[in-house]
Amino acid sequence: MSESAPGTPKKRFPRLVLSMGLVAAALAIAVGVWVSNGSTQAKECPVNKEALARIDAAAVGELAALNPSPQARSYADMAFQDKDGNPRTIADFKGKTLLVNFWASWCIPCREEMPALNNLAAQYNDAGFEVLPINLDIGTEGLGKAQKFLDEGQWAHLPLYADPSFKVFDRLKTQGVAIGLPATLLLDENGCEMAVLQGPAHWDTPDGGRVIEALKSLLSI
Repeated sequence: MSESAPGTPKKRFPRLVLSMGLVAAALAIAVGVWVSNGSTQAKECPVNKEALARIDAAAVGELAALNPSPQARSYADMAFQDKDGNPRTIADFKGKTLLVNFWASWCIPCREEMPALNNLAAQYNDAGFEVLPINLDIGTEGLGKAQKFLDEGQWAHLPLYADPSFKVFDRLKTQGVAIGLPATLLLDENGCEMAVLQGPAHWDTPDGGRVIEALKSLLSI
């Protein structure tokens, strides 16, 4: 078997060139995916400065912690289930502005917020707006626990939607949108994020009403 002569460097250039080529190709693919995702998301959710300004101006007093979201994030594909276990997504509510509230029966602030959300839904739910609570009790018994809690509270205006897998909230954490429960997203009629609230709020106050009126007004922009 032949060996290189002493003091003569082994020829590694082909392997080095191949490795550099693979790295360059991987980077090109990564950049392509990033650009593709970004352009698709921007197309689905263009930043609407006028809409954000309306929500920001309305978010005072009890809703002062509500933060408008200038980022183009779509939640149209966010998946969960109804009370019978049928699959649903945010896209099923296209045409309505939404208050999407993430809660769990073991979450004390969530439990305390429920009456206000029920009152808000009773006053404002219509063809152009809906309060959409998504329960996050984990496991096969999650739906039962959530339904029992809603029945005991007699909150007739809060339907049961749920994600026992907790994947929807993992998504919010990964994107840096929310870190704990309760959390609320305000979405436009296309499922695009308009504002985020971390923590509970007195939604059934005049302050909450002004925010919802601002959100509903987006349908006219």
